[in-house]
Amino acid sequence: MTLRVVKDWIRQSNKLERIWLLAKIEFKLRYYENKLGLLWALIKPISDMFIFYIAFELILKQGIPNFVSFLFIALIQWNFFVESTAGTVQILQSKKYLYEYTNMNKIEIYLSTILANCIGFFFNLLFFLIFYQFIDKDTPGLTWNALLFIPIFLNLLVFALGFSIILSSVYIVAKDIAQIWTVVIGVGFWISPILFKLETFRETLPGVDYINPISGIIINARNVLLYQKLPEWDLFLFDWIYAAFVLLTAIILLNRLGRKAAEKL
Repeated sequence: MTLRVVKDWIRQSNKLERIWLLAKIEFKLRYYENKLGLLWALIKPISDMFIFYIAFELILKQGIPNFVSFLFIALIQWNFFVESTAGTVQILQSKKYLYEYTNMNKIEIYLSTILANCIGFFFNLLFFLIFYQFIDKDTPGLTWNALLFIPIFLNLLVFALGFSIILSSVYIVAKDIAQIWTVVIGVGFWISPILFKLETFRETLPGVDYINPISGIIINARNVLLYQKLPEWDLFLFDWIYAAFVLLTAIILLNRLGRKAAEKL
């Protein structure tokens, strides 16, 4: 019973084609009739980076080397997580027609939305890599360790998928979850090492890098991309166990509440 949603989805054919098609459609619709088109995918992280650079590097003087790159790689990961969770709280309602009038499994709806966010993330990551490698001054440059960012990002993706399913499933019976999650995101931003030195973050908030899962992902992403280091393996392993638990919980919740979606929404 618990894994019925997954088993039903695996048995279906053409699922990858459907997911990719839905993801492309959703990504294009976000920028439909916008003259700047895909540039909007870059505007938010760049604008956030500019504001925080002025506030924390010029005014408060954090003194972090290559602060723009330091900030940029954290922001694009954080924004991906926020868009993939807060942006999907009402997904079972807004895309009700897909699972009611087609043979599409609910998991495909989540995966296509997350994949659409991945497309936007790819453009942001590409811009970051170009900036870090060729524009930002006095950087050591990328090494083969940068390839370890792939499993780190997959970890982030699993977290985003799990929380997305949980939030939208709870929304069926408790609409307040949308407002609660907005508060959680606001707090989560400031208890993540996005703006601060790792040493300062850990001294001020000891143990939070294990409580807040996005913290460990940001820390390890900076290690492999900015500092040519290996990930902190204990943090890496803990985050993957954490992500697997969140996703398993999400599938159980979707299986139990999914039947009520048509009645409640």
